[in-house]
Amino acid sequence: MWVSDRWTDYELLDCGGGEKLERWGSQLLVRPDPQAIWNTPRTHRGWTQNAGRYARSSTGGGAWQNKSMPERWTVSYGALTFNVKPMNFKHTGLFPEQAANWDFARERIAAAGRPVRVLNLFAYTGGATAACAAAGASVCHVDAAKGMVQWARENAKSSGLENAPIRWIVDDCAKFVEREIRRGRTYDAVIMDPPSYGRGPTGEVWKLEENLYPFVELVSRVLSDRPLFLILNSYTTGLAPGVLTYILETLISKKFGGHTVSGELGLPVSESGLVLPCGSAGRWTCG
Repeated sequence: MWVSDRWTDYELLDCGGGEKLERWGSQLLVRPDPQAIWNTPRTHRGWTQNAGRYARSSTGGGAWQNKSMPERWTVSYGALTFNVKPMNFKHTGLFPEQAANWDFARERIAAAGRPVRVLNLFAYTGGATAACAAAGASVCHVDAAKGMVQWARENAKSSGLENAPIRWIVDDCAKFVEREIRRGRTYDAVIMDPPSYGRGPTGEVWKLEENLYPFVELVSRVLSDRPLFLILNSYTTGLAPGVLTYILETLISKKFGGHTVSGELGLPVSESGLVLPCGSAGRWTCG
């Protein structure tokens, strides 16, 4: 398991009963988590004294309760600074477990000894974009949601990267990659964080189980002659890490060599000393 244990501004304090208690900077939040199905004593004061709890509704969806937290605030990871904004569907705009992938990407970019072009697909609010840009790469950030791309730009500015070589693209990821192939534009690294289900800006439907394999095959055609790495994330419960390995070995390793390692991403839990699983990731590297 790849554990994101280098945070100071984020902490997973406790989890259980389908919820997790988190510290985001100075704010304590309680949010649902489908993995935390065990019971916990809930001795930490944050379970009852928190700035906000997202409660599920019996009719679907949910809403924030208590809500004494600010509308937005910032948290830092090393030299990177991110804007946290609790949203109506429980998210905060940041997945802290992805820090393990950010560190991996930064290390690969720093060790490359040459200019590196990174394509970040389904790039959300740009955690990986900021990490790669801070490591010296030029980054193309692509997401179908205009609001998420704007949020990513805010994060880049907060991290002192407003003048970094980042292209900000609002587009359907598959259509964008198809156009890049026609243009002959290539990338040395690709990061993709596809949703389980989604719609593009003009109504395109994305279903992970149906679209992931052909999408990775498409992405393989936009890699340069000397690719460094590819990161494939999956939050879909039904896709085991071995599935990601099979996809990357079949489509990427057979074409470029190298090897794939897949595993779970996790966050350390302060109260128990255990690690909460937070989805799977596959990492292909050139050597």
